[in-house]
Amino acid sequence: MTESLMKTYGRMDVAFTKGEGAWLIDEAGNRYLDGLAGLGVTALGHADPVVTEAISQQASQLMHTSNIYRIPAQEELADLLISITGMDNMFFGNSGAEANECAIKISRLHGKQNGINQPTIIVADASFHGRTMATLTASGSRKVQAGFEPLLNGFVRAPFNDVEAIENIARNNSSIVAVMVEPIQGEGGIQIPDAGYLQTLRRICDENNWFLILDEVQTGNGRTGTYFNYQQAGIVPDLLTTAKGLANGIPIGVCLAKGKAAEVFVPGNHGSTFGGNPFACSVAVTVVNEILSRNLPDRAAALGERIKDRFRNKLAGLNCVKDIRGTGLMLGVELDAPCPELSRKAKDKGLLINVTSDSVIRMLPPLILSDEEADQMVDIVCELIEQI
Repeated sequence: MTESLMKTYGRMDVAFTKGEGAWLIDEAGNRYLDGLAGLGVTALGHADPVVTEAISQQASQLMHTSNIYRIPAQEELADLLISITGMDNMFFGNSGAEANECAIKISRLHGKQNGINQPTIIVADASFHGRTMATLTASGSRKVQAGFEPLLNGFVRAPFNDVEAIENIARNNSSIVAVMVEPIQGEGGIQIPDAGYLQTLRRICDENNWFLILDEVQTGNGRTGTYFNYQQAGIVPDLLTTAKGLANGIPIGVCLAKGKAAEVFVPGNHGSTFGGNPFACSVAVTVVNEILSRNLPDRAAALGERIKDRFRNKLAGLNCVKDIRGTGLMLGVELDAPCPELSRKAKDKGLLINVTSDSVIRMLPPLILSDEEADQMVDIVCELIEQI
């Protein structure tokens, strides 16, 4: 491996040269079942012919202009996402972290415009919102934050899935402007809140004139059984962010806004050189339409239940297994001890997964995964757990 790259990743000694559907092929021709989809990005798998054609066609016409001009593909994508979500408008960046930065800035500016000198956002323990200074401060992980102090002011933390803690903050802090949470915590270990959690947050935000920010960078774009996870709760956020899965690997992120949140920014408040360019947006339009036309959110919901049932049957009675959980194709198996070595051991058996929160085996396979491929993924993971 080259020494020319900064050591920001503990990379495995494997390099892929080709992808086919749910499979990746390395330099030696070995095949690997991709149970991680580039950390939840390649929802349609690798080398999807429809996406490939969209990439080729747009690249041959126009890659980039600037947001100082109209971009028809950006407008088409915005209209498509509004039709799915019922939001009012949006801003395009290049990543989930940028989308979350946008939501933070909107919330702070709205607070300032309403006389709050130190606008503060409630965030959750064990959350992950990105690695920029604002988003790593918002994240609930000391591992992410360590060494980057001084962190930003303007965030107060509450336990995830604890509405009483948020109500207590509401009674004691008059500077709150928003609550920011992931509907399901991904990096935090596939943590799923109680039924009614999002509805209660929506009520608390309405009662206190706060924005509700939902970070659906990982849960969105069909992964959890509806196009966005919040749709299962029957509520609408003020700010919604997403990125992974939106363009099947082409960098893009978006912050959607509704109501008062959609009216905060004016020219000069925010911007992006590359965000929402013709290439990324054209590909994203194709990806979103394919996710919808193939009914992949419904497929994710059904296949996720099949996978969990198979895990429960095969792992029944193993004391080292604490929990099997997930929604759609956002899945985790929690063990009773740290198991970071399982990522490498799975790779050696031809399966790509990762371990998050020290002891949770995380699976984020492509939404086009077949039943047979799903069974193969489960069987390999179970074999590794049984060896423990």
